[in-house]
Amino acid sequence: MRRTLQLLAATLLAAPLVVAPQLMTTQLGAPVLAPPANAAPRHVEQTQKVGEDEAVSVVLDGTTPSTTLHRPGSWYLKAHFTDLRLVGGDVLAVSDPTGAESYRYTADVAASGTATTDATGFWAMSVTGDTAVLALRGKDGGPAHPDSRVALDKVTRGYTDAELSAAAEMAPRSICGGNDYRDAVCYQSSNPAEFGKTPAVAKLLRNGGSLCTAWRVGPTNRMLTNNHCFTSGTGIEVWFNYQCPTCGGTATAAVTKVLVSSVLRTNAALDYTLFSVTNFASLASFGYLELDARVPAVGEEMYVIGHPAGKLKKVSLRDDQNGGGYCVVSAVRVNGSSSQSDIAYRCDTEGGSSGSPVLSRRTNKVIGLHHYGGCPNQGVRIDLVAAQISGLM
Repeated sequence: MRRTLQLLAATLLAAPLVVAPQLMTTQLGAPVLAPPANAAPRHVEQTQKVGEDEAVSVVLDGTTPSTTLHRPGSWYLKAHFTDLRLVGGDVLAVSDPTGAESYRYTADVAASGTATTDATGFWAMSVTGDTAVLALRGKDGGPAHPDSRVALDKVTRGYTDAELSAAAEMAPRSICGGNDYRDAVCYQSSNPAEFGKTPAVAKLLRNGGSLCTAWRVGPTNRMLTNNHCFTSGTGIEVWFNYQCPTCGGTATAAVTKVLVSSVLRTNAALDYTLFSVTNFASLASFGYLELDARVPAVGEEMYVIGHPAGKLKKVSLRDDQNGGGYCVVSAVRVNGSSSQSDIAYRCDTEGGSSGSPVLSRRTNKVIGLHHYGGCPNQGVRIDLVAAQISGLM
């Protein structure tokens, strides 16, 4: 474990720190032309590293039709298969031990909408938790044909809680003062309007090893995240409902997972990626967010919904830097990836928050796309993004 943490720390220290352009606008409370020389640097919110690959060698066939993967403390397992040969309608099933989360693959693995093919085989959809059951079965659930087979050659395991904590401590932090974000469900009664917007926000698991946040925009098959999260959709999972059902809890509700289907438009200057997903019909119950295509007012109350440090869904609504009141827009037309492209605020975020929606409390619509940390934190102005993607909505 010590060696794993040392390697993890070294990796994070080696990660590039991208400093944003200087602030050149009027902030809440005082006009500022540029930050002082000793100001905290702003940085692209890191895409949190959350897992690592392991080489394995297991063959499932008529003699050994199933196996169980167990990595104690891991929060997900993702399997890679080669040499798939299914006879007579047999299927490969990948599930958790209870069968509550289960994915089935036929000879045409791409038809499942939950497999990512590559040059040597395919990645199955991840299984939440530290145990996954892999089994060859007949199409009716009985024994598989003796000639059916598949080889398991790689597994990505999610980091343990200790490893995730080490990663979060080593990553650049964007907690402004004390940490004020809370589980989304904590606001179900006190702030029902804000809570009602949380289902449309999802976690991105990128190629089994790192993550960002994304969200449904509009009623059709469209989602938004940051350009620095991804620019092509190979192997990226989208997790809806990854949140705890009780305030302060640690268990997760049943998660609905889909894959990125295609990138519709991406832009580095405004740091956004618009994309579609597979199995879109399964997302109907999660609703969607709407864009508020305007420059918000300085002092306007706002909030951020996301998955900081890969955690269960959080809402950053309160700000102890504002007397414990609601988060507010502290500056507009701030330099970001391009001139005057951002808004600034002190809502708490962390690595993994990249791509989170920034919403106005007045309209409960999206006014920004979070991408920079450093206190103040920053989001791309959604009016600029909207001007580029409106024709694709």
